[in-house]
Amino acid sequence: METDIKMDISFKVERPVFREAQYDIRDYGAVAGGRVSNTEAINAAIRTCSEEGGGHVIVPSGLWLTGPVRILTGVDLHVENGAVLMFDKNREEYPLIISDYEGQPRIRTVSPIMAADAQNVAITGEGTIDGNGELWRPLKKFKVTQRQWDKFVATSPDTVIPTNEGGMWFPTVTSYDGCMEGEPSLDDPDALKKAERHYDFYRPVMVNFVRCDRVLIDGVTLQNSPAWNVHPLLCTNLTVSNAFIKNPYYAQNGDGIDVESCQYVEIYNTKFEVGDDGICLKSGKNEIGRRIKTPTKYVYIHDCTVMHAHGGFVVGSEMSRGMSEVYVQNCAFMGTDVGIRFKSQLGRGGIVENINLENINMTGIVGEAIIFTMGYSLYKLEHEKKDEDVFVSTEDIPVFRNVNMKNITCVGAKTAFKAEGIAFPEGKGMPTVYGITLEDSEITADSGLTISNAQDIHMKNVTLHIAGEDIRIDNDENVR
Repeated sequence: METDIKMDISFKVERPVFREAQYDIRDYGAVAGGRVSNTEAINAAIRTCSEEGGGHVIVPSGLWLTGPVRILTGVDLHVENGAVLMFDKNREEYPLIISDYEGQPRIRTVSPIMAADAQNVAITGEGTIDGNGELWRPLKKFKVTQRQWDKFVATSPDTVIPTNEGGMWFPTVTSYDGCMEGEPSLDDPDALKKAERHYDFYRPVMVNFVRCDRVLIDGVTLQNSPAWNVHPLLCTNLTVSNAFIKNPYYAQNGDGIDVESCQYVEIYNTKFEVGDDGICLKSGKNEIGRRIKTPTKYVYIHDCTVMHAHGGFVVGSEMSRGMSEVYVQNCAFMGTDVGIRFKSQLGRGGIVENINLENINMTGIVGEAIIFTMGYSLYKLEHEKKDEDVFVSTEDIPVFRNVNMKNITCVGAKTAFKAEGIAFPEGKGMPTVYGITLEDSEITADSGLTISNAQDIHMKNVTLHIAGEDIRIDNDENVR
């Protein structure tokens, strides 16, 4: 940890250590220029580096076209200043696999960059990694200008689905057909074979670390991902520092980083400008996600900037394995749709607790500066089962509790603060949003507080500059 802090951070994140050996991809046959695929050369350099005890695989200045790259134990993929590592879209190199996406096992193609069950792995340098996401991603019309929309549609005019928002375009017929038909069930032993006919629909996350220990992303620009940009899953000792993670503002599912079921994490001095949530913590989805007993825990996020994004700091909505001991400090969110965002819904289950935010500065927030939402309002519990009701067990009920926020400043938002838990029938259910504190903060917004079905919401020394409705509280206990 490199900055002075007031928060009591009692854990330490271990960083990877590498041999000084260097392996230049040109020595393995790589050719710059963006016309020749270097998949084989880059992976050969990585294999040799790992087999010989690890070190740095060097991507020198130049434009390097490649297919999927798999980082192995002991390897730092070092992209030098002036280097662009650009991923093509070659069906033969991107097979369909069973992966994890949005908190559950899903069919995806392999990721452009991935590592699995590895130790001491990194992506470093001052160069750029580009996922060529526009070859994969659909596009919603309301997110772009008419001129931009016409440009995309001209490349594939028969793949537009009419929507209430004006339409959704797909880059290929197979991606369009996949959306219309949906994914085959993974219970079907022929699921992967059936998915082949809609291959382009199964776009991957760009950087995927799975069950790795001592992971580092430092200095690089990671941009233009097919789906999420960076997805660490079930990792320990993850560090992301001094990076720039970006996607076009219209990128569908264009999240910045989704840290899922990872422990001992530090993210700092990193900028985000993306098409979906910026810094997002997740931990599995619904009952199938809860089968893996690994919560997201021991996370320290500090000195980061999030520009365009759906949310600056986001928890959920996939949080079924639980989350705790999270510290967020000295961050700026500018022009995001929401500033601080906690989201879930009935069916997820899981407990999010002991989350601490301090010194957060926000400007130009489109919606809520701070929001806790469970999404729905009326459900029946398992023991009240009737055919016309929605049934859940207590394990399906998510909880946000013990969230502490201090020195939060926001100039410009639609709503200052919103907390909405689940409204159960009288005498049934359990609290779902409670133990929330906000101190020493100042927020300028169109409307003030909206609180419903939440408990123990405490505000101390909070100043609100409100243009419209001040406070609306419904069905709450101990709101101060």
